[in-house]
Amino acid sequence: MNILKFITAGSVDDGKSTLIGRLLYDTDSILDDQLEAIRLANRKNEDGTVDLAILTDGLKAEREQGITIDVAYKYFQTDKRKFIIADAPGHIEYTRNMITGASNSDLIIILIDARKGVIEQTKRHSFIAKLLSVKKVLVCMNKMDMVDYAEEVFENIKADYLQLAENLGLQGVDFLPVSALKGDNIVYPSERIPWYAGPTLLQYLEQLELPEDTAAGWRFPVQWVLRPQGVDLPDYRGYAGRVIGDGLKVGDPVLILPSGTSSTVKAIELDQQELPAAAAGQSVILHLTDDVDISRGDFIVSAAFPPQQQRVFEANISWFEHRPLDVSQVYLLQQHSRITKVKIAEVLYTFDVHTQERIYNEQIKLNDIGRVSVGAAADIIFDFNSEFPACSHAILIDPRNNLTVGALIIEH
Repeated sequence: MNILKFITAGSVDDGKSTLIGRLLYDTDSILDDQLEAIRLANRKNEDGTVDLAILTDGLKAEREQGITIDVAYKYFQTDKRKFIIADAPGHIEYTRNMITGASNSDLIIILIDARKGVIEQTKRHSFIAKLLSVKKVLVCMNKMDMVDYAEEVFENIKADYLQLAENLGLQGVDFLPVSALKGDNIVYPSERIPWYAGPTLLQYLEQLELPEDTAAGWRFPVQWVLRPQGVDLPDYRGYAGRVIGDGLKVGDPVLILPSGTSSTVKAIELDQQELPAAAAGQSVILHLTDDVDISRGDFIVSAAFPPQQQRVFEANISWFEHRPLDVSQVYLLQQHSRITKVKIAEVLYTFDVHTQERIYNEQIKLNDIGRVSVGAAADIIFDFNSEFPACSHAILIDPRNNLTVGALIIEH
């Protein structure tokens, strides 16, 4: 049974948490103790029904304010598929949390309040989905009950979003009219929307076929070097990490980066058992035929499909910090377990999230998305976003306070 990872995004009060709560509630995926906690929370909707958004609002501040602050992850499954849901915050100041969830998702569900249509956060989240190369986009027009389930409202918003998608270059966008509060088209078809003949949200999630990855190789960031040197294992040398991409198998020729040393996969170990191959996402231990110098943060990669390796490069950036980006400041670039000192050599431009036009200025501020030139103290190992999205993302850390201040997406 395959797994679909998806994220909900949208503006404040568009109903993201309620949609997830409704999906879990109507599929009987909520445990009895969780239901009891919801009832005891005593947070009600205007019609007196229990507020299902509480299911994903785990922080005390979230429940007090009725907003989502951090990304909340929920898990459920049906007979057809397993799901990992990320509920992202809608407030502009928590955009950084939305990026965290979207970078690991196959599908983004962008909610639009049917009363408001396409607004700034809709454009910002759609822009980020494009930058991160999220495979599929589903636009849910929520709160259709607030506009009398009018087909005209749905079609007008759909036309507006299709224009935005064309400007951004988003492909294969789907649309779904729903009311998360009333349960219309979430799990069960809505009799109040007779003009819509497509699948419900659950049917869409169960039936969705994702585009195949075009990457022809795999990556293995080394998280830990295992060298017990005990009496029972005097010569044991393994490298623990998580496989990115498909095709890793015993006998594969490999490169160790950044050194450039060559070797071959001797064995793949999982739970003290040897495997002939490893799938994407598996956490395994690799053994190589040669005793080579490998440290935490190094990359073991397919020799037939090597990544880029550069000290100076351009990247798209999303800025999270209240203090503007400082081109004189040394930042830390973290890719998986590898950390490298970098400086932003130049701000090339920022993007207008409304028009997607380039704005040529010299400063990147909170929630800006732009393009920068980066200089690193050592070789940065990466793939371009269009070729291998999972290996094109990195985060920027300010060493003065050890806070994440931005995300880089490396693209041509």
